[in-house]
Amino acid sequence: MGKGYFITLEGIDGCGKSTQAKLLYQRLQEKGYQVLLTREPGCTGLAEEIRRVILTPVKEELDPMSEILLYAASRAQHVNGLIRPALESGRVVISERFVHSSLAYQGYGLGRDLKLIKEINCLAIGNLEPDLTFLLDSAPETSGERVQQRLKANGSDSDRIEKRGLSFQEKVRLGYLKLAEEDQKIVKINTNGKSIKAVFMEMEEILSRKLKENFR
Repeated sequence: MGKGYFITLEGIDGCGKSTQAKLLYQRLQEKGYQVLLTREPGCTGLAEEIRRVILTPVKEELDPMSEILLYAASRAQHVNGLIRPALESGRVVISERFVHSSLAYQGYGLGRDLKLIKEINCLAIGNLEPDLTFLLDSAPETSGERVQQRLKANGSDSDRIEKRGLSFQEKVRLGYLKLAEEDQKIVKINTNGKSIKAVFMEMEEILSRKLKENFR
């Protein structure tokens, strides 16, 4: 079977990735594509356990290098257990977050070495890269409000990453913008002041064109 197509959605916490990923998944299914919707960290049994370790706040602060390695370990399980087999069978894969998240959060956000993060992830997953990445660009203040609304609705507390606050999210956002300047496969979508539908329509138009080129 022909090569599949790998789409990732990136952005700071609360930018709308989950909502848009579900909308894309539904639309592609309606069009007859075989689609896998997934997210990081997690989505396999072991990867979910690693997710719990990464995100659960505890008294002992997680060392930045440990954080980088844990994300890479979770990603290895995710890629080898789900993503790569789906792509090899010709499916479209939509993932909330991938390697760009590690570069933005642990690289630009925590100030760790970008080259080292890339090398670690290369060891973990090989040369697998997304065919298309949507960067949902949102103001940290707006995204922060969405996160708080979600937590209140779910009756839950902030995870360990969310507790780092708006200044950290701003560093991550600026990191994402730098990554987008360097990578033509990253398409920046400005979400500020736009409805969910407007953002989705912009993404769908781009994706439809890309998929026609890939599956023709």
